[in-house]
Amino acid sequence: MKNIILTGTSSGIGYALALQFANAGHQVLAISRKTPKILIEHPNVSCLAIDLSDEKQLDKVTHFISSTWKHVDALIHNAGSLILKPFEELTQADFEKVYQINVFAVANLTRICLPYLQKGSHVVTISSMGGIQGSLKFAGLAAYSSSKGAVITLSELLAEEYKEKGISFNVLALGAVQTEMLEEAFPGYQAPIQASEMADYIYNFTLTGNKYFNGKVLQVSSTNP
Repeated sequence: MKNIILTGTSSGIGYALALQFANAGHQVLAISRKTPKILIEHPNVSCLAIDLSDEKQLDKVTHFISSTWKHVDALIHNAGSLILKPFEELTQADFEKVYQINVFAVANLTRICLPYLQKGSHVVTISSMGGIQGSLKFAGLAAYSSSKGAVITLSELLAEEYKEKGISFNVLALGAVQTEMLEEAFPGYQAPIQASEMADYIYNFTLTGNKYFNGKVLQVSSTNP
């Protein structure tokens, strides 16, 4: 059984994924601003209420790992922030808000976990087809899509930097998935994939994908985007 750190567990893919890992017997550290009661009560889940945009709050993660687990087998960066606005209306504050969650928190949490990652550990970053060069883009997502492109490059760089330690870094660029974030941004839009279905894919990839991939970006989408 593995020690799994997962962000963005209050709903959608992250919530379904946390339950799937926990129900399979793995130990899960669920990180989100709000924590569903079922995760709090699950014997295999430890919950930390953290605002990922506040770097100081990540000290809670360091304390938990050092005092409880001692090592981390997998880290899944699933939390995301999305602002839908025409580019001419986007402010620097808007960009900073999105990048704090989608980029800076990914970098900060990875850095915190590095001393506890070991040979065979797998870091999975959830990106988007919007961050893939040449893919069809949704108008109004300049901050979101550019941030998702940034973490792709970051993951590729980390895979190279830490390959000698046997730590794998991979990215899953997801297409449209029926989540609360999608529904809020695009009311009425129906994605072809449910959150639980995508969680199942990410679950298996996290446990086995690093046997076949490192520093790679896999496009997980049945549509364009």
